[in-house]
Amino acid sequence: MDLSVDIGGITLKNPITIASGTGGYGEELAQFIDISRLGALFTKGLSLEPRPGNRGHRIIETPSGVLNSIGLENVGVKRFLEEKIPFLRERNVRVIPNVAGHSVDENVELCGILSGIDGVDALELNVSCPNVKEGGIAFGTNAELLAELIERVRAVTNAVLIVKLSPNVDDIAGFARIAKIAGADAVSAVNTYLGMKIDIERGKPYFDGIVAGLSGPAIRPLAVRSVFEIYKEVDIPIIGMGGISSIEDVLEFIMAGASAVSIGTMTMVSPQLPIACLEMLEKFLEERHLSIGELVGMAH
Repeated sequence: MDLSVDIGGITLKNPITIASGTGGYGEELAQFIDISRLGALFTKGLSLEPRPGNRGHRIIETPSGVLNSIGLENVGVKRFLEEKIPFLRERNVRVIPNVAGHSVDENVELCGILSGIDGVDALELNVSCPNVKEGGIAFGTNAELLAELIERVRAVTNAVLIVKLSPNVDDIAGFARIAKIAGADAVSAVNTYLGMKIDIERGKPYFDGIVAGLSGPAIRPLAVRSVFEIYKEVDIPIIGMGGISSIEDVLEFIMAGASAVSIGTMTMVSPQLPIACLEMLEKFLEERHLSIGELVGMAH
């Protein structure tokens, strides 16, 4: 069965991908599954220089999810190209770096560097990380800044550009429309929701940065609603994500309008989940004599 999907001009062998951050640079996940079977792997967020990440507590479980305040710890673009891309290229997996610069200029420079690199199939522009003070939250929740950022990036790259939207806005479909007009080829929806934890022994916030990103099954109904609304508003591909933990969740996102899905937090619980979902998706379509294209947006 042909499970291939088109995302803004590149073809993924199937719609099952790994969300940025949770699968590292692919080496970590490759210890548990054959990553060449995935539609794509979105890498950890990249900056120009290495980042040590946030100080203090970084992650804690919540009911049906986790709060994280990692702070975009990463090896930097130079080491990524020298040490990580060769491994991924050998594994024959679509690689989509998550670009997480702390300013417009840094994002533009990063996208310029990554464009045209053998083994880089598209770019995911991170405008929505809620635990990095410089840049992320401002771009993802301010329409003018979002448009400026995408336009500037679009001017320096012909690569397929995917914009990862923040859910921490009143009208996410409106921001998807802005992203499309500014030059995005596709959108990812959604990143984490803002949340926080109070340390009751100290009587203070648990995280040094006060707020953190909530992910996992707890946010899935909200994320599905966002994908449904975006699908009605724009005609560019959507990569749906947010708490996927079963084939039923995958089907919900696709029927809501996602051309592909990303599995994130739950890979830390079950690294084999993406491959299991892929196999069950194929079985679901075969039993019902459906194509993947017929499934996208079926709920509309």
